[in-house]
Amino acid sequence: MPRRYDCTDLTDRAHGLREATAAVRRGDLVVLPTDTVYGVGADAFNRKAVGDLLEAKGRGRNMPSPVLVGSPNTLHGLVTGLNERAWELVDAFWPGALTLVARHQPSLTWDLGETRGTVAVRMPLHPIALELLKEFGPMAVSSANLTGHPSPQTCDAAMDMLGDSVAVYLDGGPTADTVPSSIVDITGPVPVLLRAGAVSAEELRKVVPDLETAH
Repeated sequence: MPRRYDCTDLTDRAHGLREATAAVRRGDLVVLPTDTVYGVGADAFNRKAVGDLLEAKGRGRNMPSPVLVGSPNTLHGLVTGLNERAWELVDAFWPGALTLVARHQPSLTWDLGETRGTVAVRMPLHPIALELLKEFGPMAVSSANLTGHPSPQTCDAAMDMLGDSVAVYLDGGPTADTVPSSIVDITGPVPVLLRAGAVSAEELRKVVPDLETAH
């Protein structure tokens, strides 16, 4: 049976974060609130756990899991080739609702799906998510829904869809936003907006005026 913790209660929150950290270390899945929607997370470096995450969502390897981090400094160990404009985007919008697609370090032995050498990475603006990420480290986190269903804004909605496939549910109340993160590809010479989301193209262009939009 999955365990659920009310993170609006300080005692339950502390207990839940300890249990969630232990669960991820065991290779289990956890559900956590973020600043956009609820996410389902696993150890990014545990191949089986990431496979379980994709299976729980009914998602193929052709749709690899993004990675959430608890600090911009974590990028140094995960990705390579970040230029000045990429760091300007990080400085302007992290923590927040901007996902960056970058080339991952060739030495990493993770398997997030068919990434073709890239990783989608984000630092969320949510205290519970950040606390878990700072305690555990980088996690593979995708929206906590079955593929093809709406992304959940409440723990109840996530639990209804994912049920017993998740070991620990961290309930932080309804999420503040209904819109997923914006996604910008920074692997090439010019940043490219792959998905318009919570951060508008206009806001992004204030930082990177040459931003292009994927067709």
